[in-house]
Amino acid sequence: MFGPGKYSEREVIVGYLEAQLTSIRAAAYGLTEKQAREAPCRSTLSIGGLIKHATYVMGQHLRRRTEQVQLDEAGFALFMGSFALTDDETLAGALSTFDGTRTEYLADLRAADPGADTTVPAAPWDGLEEPTPSVRRYELVHHIEELARHAGHADIIREQLDGADAASLLMAVEGREGNDFVQPWVSPMS
Repeated sequence: MFGPGKYSEREVIVGYLEAQLTSIRAAAYGLTEKQAREAPCRSTLSIGGLIKHATYVMGQHLRRRTEQVQLDEAGFALFMGSFALTDDETLAGALSTFDGTRTEYLADLRAADPGADTTVPAAPWDGLEEPTPSVRRYELVHHIEELARHAGHADIIREQLDGADAASLLMAVEGREGNDFVQPWVSPMS
């Protein structure tokens, strides 16, 4: 675990982001294609949609490093479409794209200087109508906030689907043995 004096600020930030991404991905462990699309809560969020949206978030971050990303009609449609798998997308395909984007995203963050100047893009949903000068730290901490929120969404959705929780799923994914508090998830179909 991360602690004061043991890791740099960048390592701590990247560690937290990596943990959130691991939880989001683990929520898909053992799901069928149908389950990955189910939205068992009042919202329209599904595990597949959260995987796709997390990939979008990471991809937008990477694109902003090399190009000017516009929040125009097409950009907004891309954002809105990132919350659900389409009929021609599969969970396996979404996970593959997530994994590739995650590798590139985390490598970019490991090279980041949290104090470097940057420009935060417009975010009208947060009252930011124009791009705003800032530092990378703001962007990185915002990503912790966003991905942690979606990891929590994924945990709740997964619990509604089949009772699995993040701790037991992570144990199963990582091949760890159980303990007095948590046991690895086992498919009810086993």
